[in-house]
Amino acid sequence: MKYLKYILFLLLIVVIGLAIYIAVQPNSFEVTRSKTINAPQAVVYNEVIDLKNWEDWSSWKEADPSITISYPGKTEGVGGTYTWEDEDGVGVMTTLEANPNASISQEMQFAEFPKSDVNWTFEPNDDGSTEVTWTISGKDLPFQFKMFSTLMGGMEKQIGPHYERSLTMLDSVVTNDMKTYSIDVKGVTQHSGGYYLYNTASSKISDYPAKMQEMFPKVGAYALANNITFAGAPFVLIEKWDEENDAVIFSSCIPTQNKIISNEADILTGQLEPLPMVLTELKGDYSNLPEAWEKAMAFFETSSYELDPNGPMLEVYPTDPSQVPNPKNWLTQIYLPIKE
Repeated sequence: MKYLKYILFLLLIVVIGLAIYIAVQPNSFEVTRSKTINAPQAVVYNEVIDLKNWEDWSSWKEADPSITISYPGKTEGVGGTYTWEDEDGVGVMTTLEANPNASISQEMQFAEFPKSDVNWTFEPNDDGSTEVTWTISGKDLPFQFKMFSTLMGGMEKQIGPHYERSLTMLDSVVTNDMKTYSIDVKGVTQHSGGYYLYNTASSKISDYPAKMQEMFPKVGAYALANNITFAGAPFVLIEKWDEENDAVIFSSCIPTQNKIISNEADILTGQLEPLPMVLTELKGDYSNLPEAWEKAMAFFETSSYELDPNGPMLEVYPTDPSQVPNPKNWLTQIYLPIKE
């Protein structure tokens, strides 16, 4: 009995010591992780602001597929929520504030524990990537919460690795989504033609995209400076494509409602006559245009139509990338002339 009393006394000392240790732990916590995501700021923000996307890159869901996730109502933007349930209880995430493309503030409630603040920031980098910072914090922590945290090794150990893994998965999900594309050969359609302003250049085929991006702003600036209304999407008219000599001659064009007499030597006026053409559409990044051109050309090999080598070949850009940040949503139209 004497030994039992000593054991009980020692256990009591341990319990009291542990209670004192827990009681003196900080009444607040903060865990933060950052990662460079290889995607534009708006693309990453759009992925995070809709809570129904979180399941795709949640480290907790990856570690425990039995977690039940539900969406009781709105999921995107301020007021968006989602809930989850695992063996430890039920949690709720709610978006409280959102500064488009820059930051998101949320509140997390799990089981009977006090609410935590969750914050995201999205900082654009010069190379087009985004620095994403994800932080969770809490304050005025009750003894029960501090005891749970202490016994589990602390909030840093519990949450930090999950944040790191989730951010890595977020990067993968977003970058793979940006690579999504489709090519659809629509077949023969009637191109309406019309007037256009243009400037012309020649370059190596490899330099063509950069040269085109250099020329379009000049035509656009002239139109804006002279209050000329655009009558449609900008396009490139390819006049010569010589792969053997790595040379291309092309015009960067902006359609106009009427014939414009330009007062600048390098800004000219052209006109396309209405004519039947084969339309091919690419939805996705411009890097997929070579494949789109191949499929457009292949149409003539399997149909009764013949390509007119002397007719206009057009590459039309209905989508403005500055307004549509995700390349998977960019639309490009290729028009090829039919030989009559």
